[in-house]
Amino acid sequence: MTPSLAWRSEPVASDVARVRAIVEATGRFNAEEVAIAVELVEDRLTKGAASDYAFVLAEEGGTLVGYACFGRIPGTEGSYDVYWLAVDPRAQGRGVGREILRACEAEVVRLGGRRIYLDTSARPDYAPARAFYEACGYRCEAVLRDFYRPGDGKAIFCRVVGGQR
Repeated sequence: MTPSLAWRSEPVASDVARVRAIVEATGRFNAEEVAIAVELVEDRLTKGAASDYAFVLAEEGGTLVGYACFGRIPGTEGSYDVYWLAVDPRAQGRGVGREILRACEAEVVRLGGRRIYLDTSARPDYAPARAFYEACGYRCEAVLRDFYRPGDGKAIFCRVVGGQR
C-alpha cells in the first residue's frame, strides 16, 4: 500500500466539493454525471448508515485524492455495485486507484459480499479504464450497446471476492 494514504469510510461536508473537483478533473464525465457523484456523497451525509451508499476515501496529506462509492444490490444475495471510483489526475499512475478498489473489496467481503459488479463506458477512449479493471481481476461479463447514448455502450465487469466461486 502507498504509505502516504490515510483511509476513511465516512464522507465529511468538505468532501462534497472535493468529490466534485476530482470527478470534473478526470475530464471523463458530463455535468449530469458529476451531479450524480455529488448527490451520492450528499445522500450519505444526510442519511448516515441508513444510506444505500458506502464509501472508501483515500487522503494524502489531509486532502482527498480518490474514493469509491459502493453498495449492496437490492434483491441479491451478496452482490455489490461499485458506483464510482475516481482518482485525482495528479495522484493517478501511482497505484492509488488499485488500493482504493482493494479497500472497497475488503469492505464488501467484511459485509458478507461475494461478487462485485462495476461498469464503465465501452467507448474506445475508455479502454484504459477497462484495462485497469481487468488488471485488477475483473472480467467483462457483458457489453450493452448504445446504453448511455448512441455509440456509447456500457461494459459490465464482475469479480468474485468471497464465498462461492
